[in-house]
Amino acid sequence: MQSFIDEMPLQKIPGVGKVAVQKLNRGGLYVGEDVRRSDYRELLIKYGRLGASLWKRCHGIDRRSVQVERERKSVGVERTFSKNISSFDECWQVIQDKLYPELQQRLAKTGREITKQGIKVKFDDFQTTTIECGSKQLEQVAFHSLLEQVLTRQQGREIRLLGLNVMLQSEAVAKQLSLLDNTASS
Repeated sequence: MQSFIDEMPLQKIPGVGKVAVQKLNRGGLYVGEDVRRSDYRELLIKYGRLGASLWKRCHGIDRRSVQVERERKSVGVERTFSKNISSFDECWQVIQDKLYPELQQRLAKTGREITKQGIKVKFDDFQTTTIECGSKQLEQVAFHSLLEQVLTRQQGREIRLLGLNVMLQSEAVAKQLSLLDNTASS
């Protein structure tokens, strides 16, 4: 782990911004090892709390709690084809028969509303394109329209991957809206 920290550029360390990096670089500090080899008191005097924090992190000392769970922001499903497809009808068949039902199931498990829905396409040259639209509920007809739009970018290429996704409403917004609903019905 120490070699990982030693080789890490200081700008990759959370909390070290552009201005701080410039100041650290002027002081001859570029990577974790530079900080680790520096004197703690000298860093504290020269850079204040940032210097002390960097010295600790570059010595593997970090008392912050680890966040093991985070809010899910999206749900998606995709299929990579063993044989590329090329027509709207083939894509729509995959969406109707496989992707949409699977996305419905995954979304239901979250119990959350959505804010957007979108399509992802990867072509045979490995270029990826996506398109999305605002939506408060999952609508198959919206995917139909998005598929028509995204395939205008096809330019004769075959499709190797097709995916559907939705952006979820944040839990905080959902909580606020439910509080508003409760006060409105009182």
